[in-house]
Amino acid sequence: MSVADQMVTIAKDAKAASNRLASLSSAVKNELLLNMANALLHQKERISHANEKDLSAARHAGLSAAMIDRLILNDERIRGMAQGLREVAELPDPVGEVTGMWVRPNGLQVGRMRIPLGVIGIIYESRPNVTADAAGLCLKSGNAVILRGGKEAIHSNLAIGQILCNELERMGLPSAALQVIQTTERSAVLELLKCEAQIDLIIPRGGEGLIHFVSEHSRIPVIKHYKGVCHTFVDSSADYDEAEKICINAKVQRPGVCNAMETLLVHKDIAETFIPRIAAAMRAQSVELRGCEITREFAPALAPANEEDWFAEYLDLTLAVRVVESLDDAIAHIRQYGSLHTDVIVTRDYEHSQRFIREVNSSVVMVNASSRFSDGNQLGLGAEIGISTTKLHSFGPMGLEDLTTRKFIIFGAGQIRQ
Repeated sequence: MSVADQMVTIAKDAKAASNRLASLSSAVKNELLLNMANALLHQKERISHANEKDLSAARHAGLSAAMIDRLILNDERIRGMAQGLREVAELPDPVGEVTGMWVRPNGLQVGRMRIPLGVIGIIYESRPNVTADAAGLCLKSGNAVILRGGKEAIHSNLAIGQILCNELERMGLPSAALQVIQTTERSAVLELLKCEAQIDLIIPRGGEGLIHFVSEHSRIPVIKHYKGVCHTFVDSSADYDEAEKICINAKVQRPGVCNAMETLLVHKDIAETFIPRIAAAMRAQSVELRGCEITREFAPALAPANEEDWFAEYLDLTLAVRVVESLDDAIAHIRQYGSLHTDVIVTRDYEHSQRFIREVNSSVVMVNASSRFSDGNQLGLGAEIGISTTKLHSFGPMGLEDLTTRKFIIFGAGQIRQ
């Protein structure tokens, strides 16, 4: 069977399975997710063995430390996948929720009800935990899911996918509700993106190149997230200890993820004091700093930043630093160079915090907290399906409700239109 025929078959099977999923009760879906969580823990040795194959290949290929970190499935991360499934099981089921009812003058009762999207295709790179996270969210929201991971995580993805599919079959549910594409051929993605009759939404998760490729070739609506150029603005009134703690966490805790800080903005009134302090703290964490001219006056050892640095998503221990004249200048910088992902202000000025929240239109805007909290799990959504930086139909970390749409429901008593 050709790759094109394989993708059509996968899409058709998913469509048929989605019809069954849409009618499942919350109790059945929750039982399924809890069984899947237990299965991941019981078979963690199988997952670890498959993951080691991917890690060995990654090291042999010379992938960066940040890329390898994304691939790792240690005991903690396997427990995290299982916990994510449990948390999704505990969340309210959005399917069937009626969001408002109103009565028309003719007596018709009109409302809107949440329903699954249908079939969701997820194309992702590196992180094999996405396989479990995406499966949990899609199945709980009544959607079938087709997963196409990158070749660098193929063994891990297939192992996780098979463990989860076994639980579908054990409960008498269609295994086609969760399919992991086994081929790593790029043509498979191109063929999948043509299946607009069966697939309702495509969510790409990965680098900017992947997002552009999917957006360019897809006949199916795409949720886009090109990159995460996340800013932290340290305002003139900021508490230095708090600001340093937030900045270090935002840059260093996991530099290879999209919610890590990439640009630090510092108010000019505190630059002379704060920049030498934060530069020393960052260097102690092995962070390479690139600064504007004013920044380098207070930290001469920094490399000079150029225009490209303000747009950069480093995904590594590299940070661009810029001194700004005011809150207005910080907001202007974010509007010009940001990616609508996550932006933070550290301040003790209430009015400044409120202006920042109102005027910075990124998908997540924070006051006095690390950008690393821009994550569906951390925000109480359970595991996230991804982060959308496009405003239709979802914006920011996507949870269960974002995988549904709403239909109109109408109750009449024999009314006819005149």
